Amino acid sequence: MPQQATPVRGARLGRVLGTESSSVSGVVLLLPGGDENSTRRTSPLALAGVRALGRSLVKAGRDEGLVAHVVRHGERGWNGPDARPAKDAAWAVDEVVRRYGDVPVCLAGVDMGGRAALRSGGHPAVNSVLALAPWLPEEDVAAEPEPVKQLGGRRVLIVHGTNDQRTDPELSFRFAARVKKANRETCRFEVHSDGHALAQHRHEVFALAADFVIGSLYDRTYARPLADAFAAPPPLGLRMPLASGFGRSLRR
Repeated sequence: MPQQATPVRGARLGRVLGTESSSVSGVVLLLPGGDENSTRRTSPLALAGVRALGRSLVKAGRDEGLVAHVVRHGERGWNGPDARPAKDAAWAVDEVVRRYGDVPVCLAGVDMGGRAALRSGGHPAVNSVLALAPWLPEEDVAAEPEPVKQLGGRRVLIVHGTNDQRTDPELSFRFAARVKKANRETCRFEVHSDGHALAQHRHEVFALAADFVIGSLYDRTYARPLADAFAAPPPLGLRMPLASGFGRSLRR
């Protein structure tokens, strides 16, 4: 039996979303948003947001044996070099391997959870990373840039609303451009006129996320817009508009 991973100061997995059984063949780890600096636990609102995404994903992957868990952080803050959410994410992937064995994992994060997913994507069990409205640091010549090499060999999707007033969509574009140079399996969609919560086009965002997760974890054919985004050179594939109505007539 694999040795149990040691939680990072209070991190734990939430209850399983989906049907947990011996037929589990893929896992999504849901990483909620937080604050730049805080020792408080993750807010119930942030947990509810990623839980809704998780329910949508496992519904789409029910026949494939997909389950999801929310990562419940011991502290909601990134807290500078401590990067607690990223450490929690890495622990959570180890815990998934202990529980389910050799199954592919997708890290799916929102806001600060998006940064944690991207930072922790180099874990050997991770095959894909989904970042919705990710919080990424301002470029600072005095500090090391946010790393991207760990994302090599993974499929990466970033989604950002153009009217986001909380996390800067231009920063996620610049980050995606850096990732694309190291990993061609990277794309980014822009949700025009939507804000940080991506609430106006929630159906389309969840449909895009499901198509990406199922396609990545189970090597299924992506819907045409997603396939085109991966294939397009920058900046086209990194500023792909998410069409209204996406998901109502997907073809795989």
